[in-house]
Amino acid sequence: MRKLIFLGMIGSAFFVTSCKSKTGVSAGEAQALRSDVMKLKGQWDISNIDYDKNYSIKPFDEGASIGCFVGSSWTLIPNNYTGTYTLHGDNGCPSKTQAITFSVDKNSVVSLKKVGEGEKAKKILSGYKLILENATESSFTLVQSVNADGKRIDIRYNFVRTGK
Repeated sequence: MRKLIFLGMIGSAFFVTSCKSKTGVSAGEAQALRSDVMKLKGQWDISNIDYDKNYSIKPFDEGASIGCFVGSSWTLIPNNYTGTYTLHGDNGCPSKTQAITFSVDKNSVVSLKKVGEGEKAKKILSGYKLILENATESSFTLVQSVNADGKRIDIRYNFVRTGK
């Protein structure tokens, strides 16, 4: 009987440790992260983009110059981590609305995927990593680091809120 109880205790301990969260995020950290992510909810425009002007950049594989993204409209829905961005077609830029999914990890890394018509986000293997900075109720910045001619350059997309 003692062996059975001992084995039961070992099995219970194994079960409890195997179900333990592996994210390494404390409850307080999780709450702070959730608070930052919820600040992203709503409609946003890219007010400006800071980058090294010596390079020609075409963000997010759209084939459109970086200038086409200034003034683009973004809708972010953190409840289900979906959204869209719209290029308005001004000044020779394409007019396009693109569905996206995103997530934010504990290090403020935003993973963004473009989702095509009828595609499931979990089936999409490629995407973009950006760093979330200075998230407030009225603005935030996403920083994308890219390799150009062997050196790292940062592209800073500065967002301003246009609606809830």
